[in-house]
Order: sequence, then structure tokens, then C-alpha cells
Amino acid sequence: MNERIYKTMSSTGACSLAVGIIILATGITAGIMMIINGARLLKKKSEILL
Repeated sequence: MNERIYKTMSSTGACSLAVGIIILATGITAGIMMIINGARLLKKKSEILL
């Protein structure tokens, strides 16, 4: 019984860790893309407002 619980906790922990890393990488990537696009918009603001 205890061994089954240990295996379940082990696989669940590994899965949670993997999902956390994927979400972290996606969040960082999305943040960088938003900063770049915001900078582009600010740079071309004068062209847009003409």
C-alpha cells in the first residue's frame, strides 16, 4: 500500500514539476514578446498619429 502511494506521489510530483517549467518558459516568452511589441508601438506612434 505504501509503495503504491509513494509511486503515485513520485509520478505526480514529476509531472507537476514538468508542467511548472513549461508554464514558466511560456510566461517568460510571452512577456518578452509583449515588451518588444510595446516598444515597436511606441517607436511608431508618430507615424500612426499622422
